[in-house]
Amino acid sequence: MRPPPPCVDWAYFFDIDGTLAELAATPASAQVSPVLQKRFADLQTATGGAVAVVSGRALEDIDAIFGRPLPAAGQHGAERRDARGRVHQTSRARRAAIHRARAAIVPAIAAQPGLLLEEKGHALALHYRAAPRLGPMARRLMRVQQQRLGPQFAVLNGKCVVELLPAGVDKGSAIRAFLNEAPFRGRRPVFLGDDVTDEAGFVAVNALGGVSIKVGAGATGALFRLADVRAVERWLVARDAPAAPPRARRRT
Repeated sequence: MRPPPPCVDWAYFFDIDGTLAELAATPASAQVSPVLQKRFADLQTATGGAVAVVSGRALEDIDAIFGRPLPAAGQHGAERRDARGRVHQTSRARRAAIHRARAAIVPAIAAQPGLLLEEKGHALALHYRAAPRLGPMARRLMRVQQQRLGPQFAVLNGKCVVELLPAGVDKGSAIRAFLNEAPFRGRRPVFLGDDVTDEAGFVAVNALGGVSIKVGAGATGALFRLADVRAVERWLVARDAPAAPPRARRRT
């Protein structure tokens, strides 16, 4: 089902890869088009700043893509910059554990050029887009490291990527944190994402009476769907169309 047109009284949360940027061969090669950059900036202005990025990428990568610091949750919420510019992040001990896991994985994948290990600081991502046949190996390596680190860490599977990150971190908790702060507080939440890793965000938004939008194909708990990144671009243009008043946020 197509989502309702955007309303300036809502609070907006966007994934990047597969939502605002086409999926690319490597994380470094993904780009948000100039048109979508403009749509994003216009929405920020129209909503009084109630727009944030909620991504698996590190904050540093998000800033590089947009060319400026934004309200953003990076690494699925392991680090988060609020609208006032304050950064909230997981403990140094957990970051040190992630670094130790990286040291163990590097020699294990040295003979597998189709695997790309990305250390984000608070999380590790093992990409196998260049060699999908290595997906089982990638998932197994990350499960082994999670078992070594213990229950404070979890494994998260996405599109041709498997991640090791602190337990209890997900996009739903990041969205809820933003909604407790200005300028997001009291607004109806909207979240757009394309991957399994976005489902926690959809669950949180649905529980709050918001608008959850899956980008692309696949099973989802989102209430609405857009076909692809270009459809997201077209949907944002509809902001100028009449929209129903926002519903009051449901208390949980």
